[in-house]
Amino acid sequence: MSWGQITEERLAEAASLIGEPLRRARMQWIETTSRDAIRHFAWGVGDDNPLWLDPDYGPASAAGTMLAPPCILYAVDSTIVAPKLSGVQWVYAGTDWTWYEPIRVDDRFHVDVRMISQQVKSGRRFKRWALQSGEVRYFNQHDRLAATAIGHCARTPRGDALKAERGDAAPPQMAEPERYTPEALAEIEAEVLAEPRRGAEPLYWDDIEDGQEIPPVVKGPLNITDILAYYAATQGALPYGGAHGDALRYRRRHADYHINPKTGAKDAAGRGHLEAETGRDVGMGGAYDIGPQRISWAQHMLTNWIGDHGFLHKLSVSVRRPNLVGNTIWWRGTVTGKRRQGAAHLVDLDVVAVNQKGEHSASGTAAVALPTRAGGAVPLPLAEPAE
Repeated sequence: MSWGQITEERLAEAASLIGEPLRRARMQWIETTSRDAIRHFAWGVGDDNPLWLDPDYGPASAAGTMLAPPCILYAVDSTIVAPKLSGVQWVYAGTDWTWYEPIRVDDRFHVDVRMISQQVKSGRRFKRWALQSGEVRYFNQHDRLAATAIGHCARTPRGDALKAERGDAAPPQMAEPERYTPEALAEIEAEVLAEPRRGAEPLYWDDIEDGQEIPPVVKGPLNITDILAYYAATQGALPYGGAHGDALRYRRRHADYHINPKTGAKDAAGRGHLEAETGRDVGMGGAYDIGPQRISWAQHMLTNWIGDHGFLHKLSVSVRRPNLVGNTIWWRGTVTGKRRQGAAHLVDLDVVAVNQKGEHSASGTAAVALPTRAGGAVPLPLAEPAE
C-alpha cells in the first residue's frame, strides 16, 4: 500500500472514528484568551478594532470588558479534523461557526472534538478524495458552551500517490503572480486605510433593509509575511509536528510530511503555504493563504459593520479556491433577510471573497444579532441549541 494513497481499507479505518472523542494536543495553541493572545490574533489578521486592542476602550464600551475577535477560537482549537489517512494531503475546506456569547479577555476554554462525517468523492482534479468534517465544542471556564465550529477538510493524494494518479499528465502549472500598476496599488492601499468601523454608534435592526450592502474589507496583495503572521497568532508549527526533535517524533508517529526535493529530508506538510513550488505540486498553483485566515477576514468585515452593540452569531464559509501570494481579496456582504429568534433580532447575510480577477475564492452566509430602537439590547448569551 503506497504512502499517501486513499484506499477502502484506510477510509474504513478513518470512518471508525466517527463520533469518538479525538485527542487535540497538536491542534491547540492557546487555552486562555489573554490580553497578549488577543492582541497577537488581531495583529495576525490585520484587525485594529479597539475592542480587541485597547485595554481602556472595552471596559468603557457596551461590552463592559475587553473582548477578543470571535475567530480567535481558531487558536484555541484549529477546527482541523482530519484523522488517519497518513501521508494524505489535507486541504482546509471551510467552517460553520456558531457563537453564543462574546469571547472575553482571560476566558479559559476546554473543547470536545469529534469527527461527524466522512464523504468519499471524485472529480476532475482527483479520481478519489474524501471530505472529513468534525465538530468542535468550546466550553469556557463557567462550563458554558461559548461556541461550536464544524470544520471541513478535503483529503487528497500527495507525493507519489498523486504522481501515480496523474500518470503521464504534466504537473499543475505555476501561477504567475499578479503584477499591479502603481495606480492599482495606490487604490488598494487607500481602500485598506479607509476601512470603516461602526464602533460605539449602535446599528439598529429596525434600520436594516434587504439587499443592503455592507462595507467591504480589503486584504492584500497577500505576501508571505501575512501568512507567517497568522501562523504566529494561531498555531505556530503545531499542526505540522512542531520543530526539530519534536517534529521528527511526530513525523515518525503519523507519517505526515513532505519530502524536500532539494535535500531529500522530511519537511512540514504545510510548506506549500510558504513555498511556491510545493504549493504547485499539491495542486494550488503556488504559495497560498490558510483557510481559517481567510475566514477570519470575513469576521473582521462583519464585526466592523455591527459595531460594539452587535453580536456575530453565525458565520459559515466554504473555501473554494486558493488565494495565492500576490492576490488581493475583497470581502463583501449583502443583507438577505431579517428575523426574530426568541428574544434576539437577527440579520442574515450572504458573504463572498472576490479577488482582483473577479474570481470568488470563498463564500458563505452569516447571521448577526442587533439591538432595536425600542430599547432592546442583544440578549446574551444567545440560546444554545436544543439537545
